[in-house]
Parts: sequence; C-alpha cells; structure tokens
Amino acid sequence: MQYFDKVVYTFSADNEPTGSIDSGEIVIFRTQDCFSNQMHSESQLVTSCDYSKMNPATGPLFVRDARPGDVIRVELLDVQCDTIGTTTTLPKIGPLWDMCETRTKRIPIENGKAVFNDVTFPINPMIGVIGVAPEKGKSVPCGYPGRHGGNLDCKLMVKGNTAYFPVRVEGGLVQMGDMHAASDVIDFDSAALIAEEFHAKVEHEVHVSIEERLFTQEEDSADQLVERPPVVVVMGHVDHGKTSILDRIRSTNVTAGEAGGITQAIGAYQVNVNGSPVTFLDTPGHEAFTAMRARGADMTDIAVLVVAADDGIMPQTIESINHAKAANVKIIVAMNKMDKPTANPERVMEGLTKYGIITEDWGGDVACIPVSALTGMGINDLLERIALEAEVMELKANPNRRAKGAVVEARLDKGQGPIATILVQNGTLHSGDVIIAGTAVGRVRTMRSDKGQLLSDAGPSTPVEITGLTAVPEAGDLFEAVEDERLARELAEQRVAAAKEKQFSSFQKVTLDNLFSQMAQNDMKELAIVVKADVQGSAEAVKQSLEKISNDEVRVRVIHAGVGAISKSDVDLADASNAIIIGFNVRPDNVAKEEAAATKVEMRMYRVIYDAINDVTDAMKGMLAPKFREVALGELQVRQVYKISNVGTVAGCRVTSGKITRDSKVRVVRDGIVITEDEIASLKRFKDDAKEVAEGYECGVTLAKFADVKEGDVYEAFKMEEYRD
Repeated sequence: MQYFDKVVYTFSADNEPTGSIDSGEIVIFRTQDCFSNQMHSESQLVTSCDYSKMNPATGPLFVRDARPGDVIRVELLDVQCDTIGTTTTLPKIGPLWDMCETRTKRIPIENGKAVFNDVTFPINPMIGVIGVAPEKGKSVPCGYPGRHGGNLDCKLMVKGNTAYFPVRVEGGLVQMGDMHAASDVIDFDSAALIAEEFHAKVEHEVHVSIEERLFTQEEDSADQLVERPPVVVVMGHVDHGKTSILDRIRSTNVTAGEAGGITQAIGAYQVNVNGSPVTFLDTPGHEAFTAMRARGADMTDIAVLVVAADDGIMPQTIESINHAKAANVKIIVAMNKMDKPTANPERVMEGLTKYGIITEDWGGDVACIPVSALTGMGINDLLERIALEAEVMELKANPNRRAKGAVVEARLDKGQGPIATILVQNGTLHSGDVIIAGTAVGRVRTMRSDKGQLLSDAGPSTPVEITGLTAVPEAGDLFEAVEDERLARELAEQRVAAAKEKQFSSFQKVTLDNLFSQMAQNDMKELAIVVKADVQGSAEAVKQSLEKISNDEVRVRVIHAGVGAISKSDVDLADASNAIIIGFNVRPDNVAKEEAAATKVEMRMYRVIYDAINDVTDAMKGMLAPKFREVALGELQVRQVYKISNVGTVAGCRVTSGKITRDSKVRVVRDGIVITEDEIASLKRFKDDAKEVAEGYECGVTLAKFADVKEGDVYEAFKMEEYRD
C-alpha cells in the first residue's frame, strides 16, 4: 500500500508523477481542502487567500499499462474527513446569495457528524476534484470540470462508488483532492439556526403541488355516506368457466367470439340481484395476465373464485387466491361444472385448505357454492350469497362529491378516439366533467352503460364506457374528476414527461460497472421487440410475458408497447432498433406492410398469447421450426352487405390485391383490429359459384360462422402451408 500527498494545481500531461502503481493496487491519497489548508482561524477571510492555490489535487499517479484509449476504473474504498473543516460565505455566491456577509466558520467533525454550535448534522465525505490528464499540450486548472474529470463537486464521489475516466496519455496520471464533508439534507429548524450564524433570515417555503390544488383532499364524513353496490371480481384458472358463469348471470354470450375460449381483456358489467345492482369484473384466467388480475382484485369488494369441480386447484387458482388475499377482499368459492360425472367437490375443498381457504363445510368461514354454468344450477344461490356478504360489509360511498375511480380497460377507436371503461368508486361522474386518468385528460363527451345505454351520470360502483380523453390511459390508472381543466392538462403533461423520463431511465439500467464486464465478455445478446395489441391491458400483458422469458444468454427487451394497428412509425422504430414486431389481435396497415417489406422488418401476428410466448422462447433456444406457416393470398374490401333469407349475411366485396379461393381461410379486420377468423361458406361471381376470384374483380362472400359484417371491413384471405426446413 502506497501513500501520496504531493499537490498540483492543474491537470496536465506535463505534471511529474509522484509515483506509479499496477492495476488493482490499493493506494491512499492524503488530500487538502479547497483552500489548500490556508485557513486556520475564523478571523481569516477567504478574500485573503492565494487564489492560485485553490482546489489542489494530490498526485498525479502513473498507472502502469494504462494506454491512450483505455479506461481507468477508480474504486473509492473509503473517504475520511479530518477532525475539523472550514466553511465560508461570500455575497453573491452560494445559497445565501445577498443575505450574508463574508464570514469564516471552523466546524469540528465528531463521530461522523458536523458540530455547528449547538446543531449537529450528518455528513457524507466526498472527493470534489478527481480525474486524469487531458490530451498532451492541454493544461486545465483543477478548479474546472471537463471530460477528463476535474472539479466535479459531485456528491456521488463517496465511499463505495466507482468512477471511470478515459485515458488520454500514457499512465493516465490520476489525481484527486478538494475534500468535502458534504452534508445530507437537514431539517428547517437546523438550517435556520445555521443561517442565523451568518446573519441571514430564512423563511419556510411551502410548496403546493398540482395534485393538492386539483384533487379533493378532505375525507368524507359519516353523514355523507350512503350504501353502494358491491363490486365483485370473478377469478380463477383458465377455462374453469368464469365467463360462462357471468353469461348465466347477465344472459349474454361473450365466450364464443374469443380466441381459444380465453377471455383476454377485463370487462365490467352491472346486473340486478333481487332488485339491487351488483357490479361484476371478469378477469382473464391466463397466467400472462397476472398483473391485470391483480388490478381487478384491487378494485373490488368480493372475489368469486371459480374452481372446476373436475379439475381442482390449478396454478392460476393459486395466483387468484394470493391476489384476493393481498387485496383484502372477501372470497366466495364457486365450484363450477358440478353437472359433470367426474366432479369431486371434496377434493376441491381439501385442496383449498392448503392455501388458507377453509370452507364452511369444513368448519371455516368461506362460502363454497356448487354451481353449473351449463345448467344454471346454483347460480341463484351464488347471487344470494354475494348479496348477503355485501349487506354484512355495509359498503358505503359519498355520491355528492367529484367522482374518482379506476380505469378497467382502454382502447383506441378510429372513429371515436380513445375509449375507456372505468369504474366509479366514489362520487358521481357527470357527462361533461373534466377527468384526468394517468397521462390522459379530457372532458367526458359520452358515457354509456355496459348495455350501451347513454347515461348522464354514474354513481359509486358503476362501470361506464366514456369518450373524450386526449389519450388512451393505462388499465389500472386511477382517475379523478376535477374543476380546473387547465391545471389538469398541466398535470397530464408533467406525468407524460415523468413517464418518458422513467422509460428512458429503464433503458439505461445497464451500469458502467456491468457494461464494461459485458463488453469484455461479449456474451450478452438482446432481442428487441415492438408489441402492438388491440387493448392496453393485452399490450401490457404481452410485454410482461415476453420480458419474463429472458435468460442468461438472451435478454428480451420490449422497446415499445402500444394500442392499435401496426403503423409505419412502429416499423421505423423496429428498423432503427433492429427489433421484430409482434401483433396481438391487430394487423399492419398497407403503408406499414410496404415499409416492413422494404426494410425487411419481421412482423408476427398472434391471436392467442401462448403462441407468441412459445415462438419467442423457441427462437431464443434456436429451435424455431414450426410445422405450418401462413401464406397470404389476397385482400378484399367489403363494399356492401346483404341479408338474404335462407342464406344469411352476404358481403359484396372487391378483391384489392392477390386473389381469394374457395378453400381460403379469412381474417376479418376492422380499423386495424382483428375481429375474427373464419372459413368461407360460399364464394360467388354474380350468381355462379367460383373456385377463385382474382384482383380487380367483385364477388359475394358468405362466411361459415361470422355474420356481423360491416361496410369497410377488410377480408384477409390466407391458407396454412406445411413446410420443412
């Protein structure tokens, strides 16, 4: 171990090294303060100092084998102060500015704290001047910062941190000094006492944030609260029948139109139970939507845990239990599929006990209702138990205040702009109210119920679909109605800027420490992905699922996740970032297709998230070898729609590119969003059956299952082709 205490006042290649070391060697620098230890009493003023000797640095130190183009890594193993330090004030300099006179104060350092008269405050010793020599021929005073380092006065130059400097000359010539006992933030009273020493008067400035000015801060009093409907989340494992149970309750069918029978977006519905409203949230059962399920639980009072009596406890069942417990909501078990001969309720109840769910039949306090979504058995019992639990909970809210709640789901509609499904949790939302939800702000233009009815207001526990926002909010964002639209837009802009900063920071998470080790090893690969989906919740879920499959060799990084059709800007981003594009229930527009073909950006489209995850996983393993691939045949545009008895819905189409064949599969795309995939029931030219119709010709197309065709829809004709590598 070597000690160095020679002082210089410039960073220069002409400085004679005070010593030399090998890389990895530990050395000790004895430094001076910024006054070069010229001040020894409080009677001395800084104006009497020799300014040519300010900011001295100990060194320089020659590092053997350090060559121009290298990087010197300096680990600050320890930084220690002397037993006394000096501070000074000067008018027009420092925080006191014009409130002080020229003064000197000597401050003892005891037990890691600075002693200022009767006030003590913690210190965090740091190096003010640190760096290496600049290029030959250059000389920089120690008091100036630059690319070489210098007078950085950075509070990060403390014990435990590491600094990196570019080597410009042989040996680097490292030097450091200007020791500081930099203090931490201190309380106002201590600061006031210290300021008084320098005859400065300080005032306590109170900052009121935009949130404090915008949002109602006071709590609701007991006499303002009235009974509100319960909010019930339906949770459970994929395909255990959550949506089917809701279908029974609200007498609709949403399962048939969903890919693979999986609910892939949160829906909110309100139904009447014995004359009283109950709000239901239908959460996806797929494990990839864990975050969405968690937000659903946070919005709710009661969780209905759906467990198939024949399958028992499954992985997503366990996740649902944990989310419901974390959200501190009441759990009711709905044991579904009791109509099946393989149903085993005892096995289900036994399995639940392993996760702290003790049913009433087993001596616990959790209701377990046997039901069958198929036959309707037990559904009324389930609803009555929900009503009973809600009555016991005495759920209340204040309808006579500005509304606040959470975003359940959001999407971008080509005609109406951003559309958000929100749940009012307190207060009443009125048509025309200004609301802010995350980074989105706007005046409520239209408000519809889950049944599509236009509403003028919505009270507590009411789910509504609204338009009028400036942007698509995130699923799970909190919203609040406000009076001042100008302030709301200012806050939204602040949040946008903060989100961009956070996004930027997240892209910079590689530290210099691990960056250099990665560069040295050159064994870290990165797969960049752009994700586009039909709704925000799906985009987020796909993003989280893909990033979760990173391994030691390949890191998956989603550089952008958005909503809507794949556009040219998405392709440009992927091209610039050497990324692939994954579309979930969306399609690229024509400009994006042309741009992707020109730039050779790969785009992969999926309707079921399992396939996307599996493909990326296999690609990372170098095993991507699908047995089938999609071959695009052509595109058709629906010009007219006819309803013909005994035939069904016939779409009058024009083939805009390629061709369509009688055995083609058809994908229906509306505003860039995939509505469904179907097969052709009939293909006609005029009144005659046709085997194929080429580009530029018109034809009539009837689909096998889908009938909700609209003018402007696009049919994508394709076939699946088996191939071998």
